Amino acid sequence: MNSESPIALDAMGGDYGHAVVVPAALQVLEELPALRLVLVGDRAVLESALAGVAGAVRARLEIRHASERVEMDDLPSHALRVKKDSSMRVAVNLVKDAEAQACVSAGNTGALMAISRFVLKTLPGVDRPAITSALPCADGHTYMLDLGANVDCTARQLFQFAVMGSALVRAVDNNSAPRVGLLNIGEEENKGNEQVKEAAHLLAASPLNYIGFVEGGDVYAGVADVVVCDGFVGNVALKTSEGVAKFIVQNVRREFSRNLFTRLVGFAALPALKGLKAKIDPRRYNGASLLGLQGIVIKSHGGADAFAFANAIRIATLEVAKAVPDKIRDGLAGLLVERRAG
Repeated sequence: MNSESPIALDAMGGDYGHAVVVPAALQVLEELPALRLVLVGDRAVLESALAGVAGAVRARLEIRHASERVEMDDLPSHALRVKKDSSMRVAVNLVKDAEAQACVSAGNTGALMAISRFVLKTLPGVDRPAITSALPCADGHTYMLDLGANVDCTARQLFQFAVMGSALVRAVDNNSAPRVGLLNIGEEENKGNEQVKEAAHLLAASPLNYIGFVEGGDVYAGVADVVVCDGFVGNVALKTSEGVAKFIVQNVRREFSRNLFTRLVGFAALPALKGLKAKIDPRRYNGASLLGLQGIVIKSHGGADAFAFANAIRIATLEVAKAVPDKIRDGLAGLLVERRAG
């Protein structure tokens, strides 16, 4: 892949389309002088949005026309079969054709996964791609996967998720031995369904740094660097966590506004409260990786604002710099070689 290729942005995807993508793109271009981006979508709309932008930043921003867009309620099958000139499809095609190094989209998750899997294909040894994202924890962050791409998973697929997640953390966090935990309803060996129990045996026999079962409360305690689960459990856990974060912020604000005394206490505690809000702000962790593909695809939250979408672009640039798909390919190939030798 050409090291000078840009990163493709689905400029029409998500709840707000170009109204969020364009300012986010301009923000990251200001931060990263060597970065180039291509906005994929309705050329007339995008040209209008960039009317006041000039100079070096505008020179690093290309527009690629796409006549259609994938709606948030489109069926993945419809988006894949019918909307072949959608901004999402064209952006993924750019990655396939090596005209872009990565794709970032806030569009329909099911459609993005279906299109990416069809166009880019999976890496050798990967049955299904998985969605992963960083979550805040006590001493930094942890990665959980799958977050919704695969509702039902076999033990083999859970094992593959562990390999992919471990390779990601080694690459982006420079962690030579990521701790891998398997999410379960208890730490005891007899707990969990058959898929989880079998996956535990596969992980225990692998060279991965497998630490055993972890429970939901361990995710944010920083017990593991990678937490593995099926997409049903992962998505419920993620949405619940986001809800709890909003609940905490809303209730803290409400409690500190009850009367003059609580307002004064709140004012004194403002620096600490701002720090807490920043740490649990989902926007700072926006940008989920579709791991296991022969290319880099980052999924932004559909309702992301420009601040959050900019973070998704930064994640794409980091994965490009660290050659994440190559690291996953090497990790899977190494395990296959070890198994044959064994």
